[in-house]
Amino acid sequence: MSIYENKLGIKAWAEADRPREKLLQQGRRQLTDAELIAILIGSGSRNETAVDLSKRILGSCQNDLHKLAQLGVKELSKFKGIGEAKAITIVAALELGRRRKEAEPTEVQKVTSSIDVHRMLKADLADLPHEEFWVLLMSRSNVVIGKHFLSKGGQAGTVVDPKIVFKTALEHGAASLVLVHNHPSGSLKPSSADISITKKLMELGKMMEIAVHDHLIVYNDTFLSLADEGYV
Repeated sequence: MSIYENKLGIKAWAEADRPREKLLQQGRRQLTDAELIAILIGSGSRNETAVDLSKRILGSCQNDLHKLAQLGVKELSKFKGIGEAKAITIVAALELGRRRKEAEPTEVQKVTSSIDVHRMLKADLADLPHEEFWVLLMSRSNVVIGKHFLSKGGQAGTVVDPKIVFKTALEHGAASLVLVHNHPSGSLKPSSADISITKKLMELGKMMEIAVHDHLIVYNDTFLSLADEGYV
């Protein structure tokens, strides 16, 4: 019977089998996902090593890190051996990974299509269980000035205040903008409310000389552009 099957604590393993020592001796790329998570949580329980516990958590997500990233503190805390502190550590580590992935290059970014907008915002909206409304601000030459979170809602919708949209644009000297929000359900079909608020903001934008070019509905790696699809 192997060390793993005997459920011995990590300190009783051969040094080469301990995740921390393995990372130091062989490098981080030699560790499995479970071993990396085991380093985060530090310890398992009397009957389960940290690696076995990590394997159990990953197994519940079909060993898919994207699915694991969708779990919150409450969901992770349901696993025996994972308290709130360990759950927070896992969530924080996965969030750091997401932020690294979305880190943008320092060169000037310019919007030429809805694909560019999606590329710049998709990481901010990935894996969310609720809706969020964001705005991408641009100069007259469509150079990106910044992206800004505006509001948060539930699973079925979020409300955006036109005053906040244009206040944000004015504060940053934007000449144009694109609206972006996510649909956690995975359906990209715009609701009547989505279409209505987009048309309203486009009309207000004309009056304020701040062009509202488009409104994207996002679900992870997929999106729908209301302008491209002729909804507005």
